[in-house]
Amino acid sequence: MAAPNKKHDRPTTGHSWDGIEEFDNPMPRWWLWTFYISIIWAVIYMIFYPAWPLINSATSGILGYSSRADVAAEIADADAANQVWYDRLMETDPAAIIDDQELQRFAVNAGAAVFRAQCSQCHGAGAAGVQAGGFPNLLDDEWMWGGTTEDIIQTVTYGIRYEAFPDTRWSEMPAFGRDELLTGEEIDQVVQHVLSISGQPHDATLAAAGAEVFDYNCSSCHGIDGEGDIYSGAPALNNAIWLYGGDEASIRETVTNARFGIMPGFTERLPEAQIRAVAAYVHQLGGGQ
Repeated sequence: MAAPNKKHDRPTTGHSWDGIEEFDNPMPRWWLWTFYISIIWAVIYMIFYPAWPLINSATSGILGYSSRADVAAEIADADAANQVWYDRLMETDPAAIIDDQELQRFAVNAGAAVFRAQCSQCHGAGAAGVQAGGFPNLLDDEWMWGGTTEDIIQTVTYGIRYEAFPDTRWSEMPAFGRDELLTGEEIDQVVQHVLSISGQPHDATLAAAGAEVFDYNCSSCHGIDGEGDIYSGAPALNNAIWLYGGDEASIRETVTNARFGIMPGFTERLPEAQIRAVAAYVHQLGGGQ
């Protein structure tokens, strides 16, 4: 005689789907105990650690633990450790930083962090500059205001044409076309002359006439041969390095409407030691003087 089918003797939840019934079996004991222990642990955690959000903060718990406080303490410890080096940086003549290998290594690493946070937005992450926006390349040896560590510190501290600081670097190129200082023909001539001295294809006839226009109107700042002047911030025009582009159209735009790029000064944004650090970093990129 076959054994009875005990399936029908077990209680069900009453649910049935396509002839399939759901048994009402008790939860496994191990699962229940795990669930109860989790509840107990959650209650203990809420008592000892921050848990319940309030309007402006959260409950601190009996232990008063704060991950923010831990991070602040770690930052304070790092700042204290770095302060020793920043003190040395302030005590050392900027030109002599490069002679102290340990200090130079610290300054470059610290300056790189400052550069990424404060300068890379304009000069690029690799400091190659952005010609379209007039942001200079800091990797070459062409400096409009000088490339010594002291020069770079001065530039970073007070900026360029940054009116908030009286000691800012200052120069202003005339808008020869917009202000009708030169005729359209003279602008064409001087543009061809600049193309000529920078080694680019040009109209020789117009360039010859432009040499005289350049001598009367531009050489006082850019030099007789277009070599530039770091004391007045006038860029060299006789090489292939351009701040706003060196093609014919870009040069014509510069002569006609002038350029007036502004760099903010960081004396109110950064401690002097960090300014020295970022100057040391920029100086060693490849073009420091």
